[in-house]
Amino acid sequence: MRPLHRRQVLRHVLRLLHEREDLVRPGANSRLALVVAHATLGDLPTSQVPRPCPQFLLPAPCALKNLRPNDLPTEGPCVTIGRVAVSDPAANRTAQVARAGGIMFASILLSRILGMARDTVMTAQFGIGLNTDAYTIAINIPDFIFMLIAGGGLSSAFIPVFSDLIHRKEEDSAWRTFSVVATITGLIAIVLIAITWILAPEIVGFFQGNKPAEALPLAVTISRILLPAQFAFLVGSVMMATLYARKHFLAPGLAPNVYNLGIILGATILPHFFGFGIEGMAWGGLVGAFVGNLLLPALSMAKVGSRFAPSFDVRAPGVRKFFILLLPVILGFSLPSMVNLITQKFGSEFGGEGVNTVLRAANTLMQAPLGFFGQALALAVFPVLAEYVAKERMDLYREQVSKTLRTVIYLGTMSGALMLALAPQMSRLLYGWGKATDNPAALAGIADCLRIYSVAIFAWCMQPVLMRGFFSLHKTLKPVVIGTAMTGLFILLCIFATRTSTDFRTLPWATNVAAILLAVILFFALETDVGKLDRRGVVETFLKSTVAGAVGGAVAYAGTLLAPHAGSRLWDLAQLGVFGLLGFWAFFLVGRLLKMPETAYLDRVLAKFARKS
Repeated sequence: MRPLHRRQVLRHVLRLLHEREDLVRPGANSRLALVVAHATLGDLPTSQVPRPCPQFLLPAPCALKNLRPNDLPTEGPCVTIGRVAVSDPAANRTAQVARAGGIMFASILLSRILGMARDTVMTAQFGIGLNTDAYTIAINIPDFIFMLIAGGGLSSAFIPVFSDLIHRKEEDSAWRTFSVVATITGLIAIVLIAITWILAPEIVGFFQGNKPAEALPLAVTISRILLPAQFAFLVGSVMMATLYARKHFLAPGLAPNVYNLGIILGATILPHFFGFGIEGMAWGGLVGAFVGNLLLPALSMAKVGSRFAPSFDVRAPGVRKFFILLLPVILGFSLPSMVNLITQKFGSEFGGEGVNTVLRAANTLMQAPLGFFGQALALAVFPVLAEYVAKERMDLYREQVSKTLRTVIYLGTMSGALMLALAPQMSRLLYGWGKATDNPAALAGIADCLRIYSVAIFAWCMQPVLMRGFFSLHKTLKPVVIGTAMTGLFILLCIFATRTSTDFRTLPWATNVAAILLAVILFFALETDVGKLDRRGVVETFLKSTVAGAVGGAVAYAGTLLAPHAGSRLWDLAQLGVFGLLGFWAFFLVGRLLKMPETAYLDRVLAKFARKS
């Protein structure tokens, strides 16, 4: 076919626009999305596509007459068919989730690394004993305020409300709602901080359990230093929710990193130059909280044109809906937000020095894959799920939830298998520094607890995805009721553990039971609202991942038996790197043999790398 002249192309386009003007609508950045007949641009090189019409969406010729305006996406990547670019809504959303997931993965990866570095610096500087237990107990008190105001649920309740107003082109109302929510949240935070400051000795005493009395004054001091940081966390969570809704992930991703960096600097610089003790970590955390959770989000919001004016106008659009969504979260105590607080409370009941520090260190290591995979993908997919709900595309919603669940199960099982096999190496390499080397029993305790925690990592990774699934539906009551019930069960299990055993390692087992039950119940509860998810695919991924994980973990563990510990950190690093890599490849290859679709992405990455090399 002879290429068409530009005037002929424009004439065909104008004629089509006249015939099907319902198909023209504003796209991203005020562009126009146009539909042209297949015959018009059949062999036209992309270089000859007229620039005044920057995006062409070409369906099959026979489908043109049946095309509806809502079938047209307004932005996003295109897949190439022949020489013609055709926009694919599914590819658009998948790519969007991948980009957002990449940003969140990188930021949470850095956050987890800094979190482990924070604990490494603490144990190296101050050992594993009564002082570090006092710090570990003390930081739970400010965190309790955050949970009391449903800090973790603020973003999840606010994003759907804010997104809905933006989607309806009611931007002024969206920013009015933000102003009211931020103002009320800040005021409540100030009141609770003042009350907790006064009651700090009593609250710390409750969490102290059977710890020696000399730990109480230090814990009270540290908790009072950190209390004002909760204002930054709570107001900052509302600010970051607006950034998530606008698909800006950088500032929210940096916030926890700045906070952890502040703690690390407080643990190293303040004791060295100013003579502070372990309370220097609290001062560093206070500065990091305000810089990371208030200053950085404020600067990012200014760039996107945010508007804030202090207001208590609860009649503003969306405010009532926000508090309706938030109320169940405030009244409930979900397991993910309460598990560390409860574990520390019952860990104190065992009384031994360093128990709280050991439990926290093992939990920090376990949380790494949860952050890398579960939380990163859940945060990235949340705006997409909310948009599908707004557009009433529940078929795409179910598909996206199922795919994300299968992905996090695959990655979580792999992580758990390798942690189970290599826990001693991880414990010694991360925490066997400085004064911590004086307590080898504590390092062994960290490894033991990590091995127990690793069994349920896949379930922890599922929970943030399932919770975001509920929140995107504007439904918070059901998951909060379920989470609160599981928290009650977890408390009963911890009471049983403390009364029937003198070994604090029973607490991680109680955590595993509650975590797995919560993931399973949330899955079936979500189905009652959205219809059946891909049950077969999810179960298949779990079973195949378990088989692959058993093989990968066995390979890594066998390597450590053949090359036993030689007493140096360099040897631990070599074991972790070599045997961890061998275990990963064994896991991947078994998954490939079992034809798991989750291995396809890595296949593409490896193929691309091979082509470049």
